[in-house]
Amino acid sequence: MRAAPTILHLDMDAFYASVEQASKPSLRGKAVIVGGLGPRGVVATASYEARRFGVHSAMPMGQARRLCPNGAYLIPRFTLYRQVSDIVMAMLRELSPLVEPLSLDEAFVDLEAGGVAFDSDSARATGERLRADIRAATGLSGSVGLAGSKMLAKVASEEAKPAGLLLIEPGTERELLAPMSVRTLPGVGPATGEHLRRAGITTVGELAEAGEDELVRMVGRAHGAGLYRMALGLDDRPVVAERDAKSVSVEDTFDVDLHDRVRIRGEVQRLADRCVQRLRGSGHSGRTIVLKVRRYDFSTLTRSETLRGPTDDPAVVREAAARLLEAVDTTGGVRLLGVGVTGLADYTQEDLFAQSSAAEAEAEAEAEHEDDGAGGEGGPGGADGAGGGAEAEAAGGGTGPSEGQERPREPQEAPERRWTAGSDVRHVLYGPGWVQGSGVGRVTVRFERPGSEPGRVRTFRVDDPDLEPSDPLPLVGDLS
Repeated sequence: MRAAPTILHLDMDAFYASVEQASKPSLRGKAVIVGGLGPRGVVATASYEARRFGVHSAMPMGQARRLCPNGAYLIPRFTLYRQVSDIVMAMLRELSPLVEPLSLDEAFVDLEAGGVAFDSDSARATGERLRADIRAATGLSGSVGLAGSKMLAKVASEEAKPAGLLLIEPGTERELLAPMSVRTLPGVGPATGEHLRRAGITTVGELAEAGEDELVRMVGRAHGAGLYRMALGLDDRPVVAERDAKSVSVEDTFDVDLHDRVRIRGEVQRLADRCVQRLRGSGHSGRTIVLKVRRYDFSTLTRSETLRGPTDDPAVVREAAARLLEAVDTTGGVRLLGVGVTGLADYTQEDLFAQSSAAEAEAEAEAEHEDDGAGGEGGPGGADGAGGGAEAEAAGGGTGPSEGQERPREPQEAPERRWTAGSDVRHVLYGPGWVQGSGVGRVTVRFERPGSEPGRVRTFRVDDPDLEPSDPLPLVGDLS
């Protein structure tokens, strides 16, 4: 514990939903729910207006729609969220070299290490200045907690929500915590909270009064001792600038259970490729491949395979994931699949067997290509279908097209374009906008931009050539 409240915790208010309201003027002051829009989607973030209806994070989207039928339901736009997060995190790093990000919208900052605060007055001034700077740069609000420990700073920011600042003076911790619910403390979830409630403990003050021995008897030594220290407001954890990633993973929940084994294998391969992209993006390789399968009855199976050394080769990850899938019974259907890599390292030790397999595959492909150019039954050798096979057929007097003549193509119907609610678009005449909804061959777009007045709504055919997907506009600054 520090003698001055120089640990700051920043938590942006309803971050995803607030970004959507800032970028879509017609949604300001309205209930906005961001998350998966399918039958099995869940709420990622709900605006404060939506929370009044009982909507909250991690709630099934179907339940949210029943509670708040008139809300705006939008897909997440992580590209924009990361851009805004980068701006905010850069501001925090200007305050101190010790910044510990917890997520895109949340971080601890050691103000003393940055030399910007040494007592309550300078800490409060720094916190207020930070909130104002964030508002000016992003148009968004954040809540700030200041205290002598990380735990208390986080409690303070939560109490300050929305758009506030709370400073906990050293020496007042127990008095402040005493009336709060035990669920306020980190690590006290629904199960532990209910266990304590049955024992007559519902507040932090009652937790402290119970004593360490009683809490150890109730919930075990490690958890009980930790609970007692938190109830007293004790927390000596430092702010850590670099938090090493322990794993990289991706997963998908499907609207309808998958039963086709070929389709399941294909989804696992796709997830493996996405996982490797994320792995490479983080500058890591990994040694252990993990497959996650949630079946129709919500039972979840996890299988893993550890390689001889770390890799970021997509072929290696795909092959390992496929092997793991073979050991899983998917009879009855699959509702979720995930592929992850753990045992991360900053270097790669290539898998010799995978290299050998890849070389063999390349050699086979080259042999097949040479065979195609020599015989009359090979496939087309060029993009227009007039390659080696066609030339051989023409030379032999066959019925194929002569050299230089295009091979006739069967007309193919273009797939219908899909427009997802909340996604960015741009029209040749009307400029930037966002999709409000689509169906029956039509898409409805509201044309507005950050900082503008609420825009007009127009409807187009889904295949209108003047309407195209677009990158999100910045919340402030150059909106061209």
